[in-house]
Amino acid sequence: MPGLYFEDCEVGRVIAHELRRTVTESDNMLFSNMTLNPQPLHIDHHYCRTETEWGQPLVNSMFTLGLMIGISVNDTTIGTLIANLGLTDVRFPAPLFHGDTVSCTTKIVAARESRSRPNAGIVEFEHKAFKETGELVAICRRQALMQKRDAPDQIEV
Repeated sequence: MPGLYFEDCEVGRVIAHELRRTVTESDNMLFSNMTLNPQPLHIDHHYCRTETEWGQPLVNSMFTLGLMIGISVNDTTIGTLIANLGLTDVRFPAPLFHGDTVSCTTKIVAARESRSRPNAGIVEFEHKAFKETGELVAICRRQALMQKRDAPDQIEV
């Protein structure tokens, strides 16, 4: 698997992910419906046109967050992640709309060995998502428990 091992996670390293994705109305509707989110700001064109400053539906921010993390996986954690430990400092500084194309970067902001697992380390990633204009639409920090290279697969508990 091409994911980073703990030892590969050099603090300060920035990864510009090659994967990009254009968000569609179907993505937004499906995600909002699957998560039982009836917010008209996401699913009602008439409401958005007549009642909001945007004049059009906003992409569900939880979809934006998931897409941002998902785009990063191939270059960071695929096959080397033990567990996601948390997300912090999640912000959406600008709206994302149907038809916008999302690209992402990841910066490694911290890394330390695990105190309880000799086969792992904790890495903090800062993910950023941009629309095609370069405008920042999402940012978060993700803490991940990462495998060490050549560490035993099993540890005694």
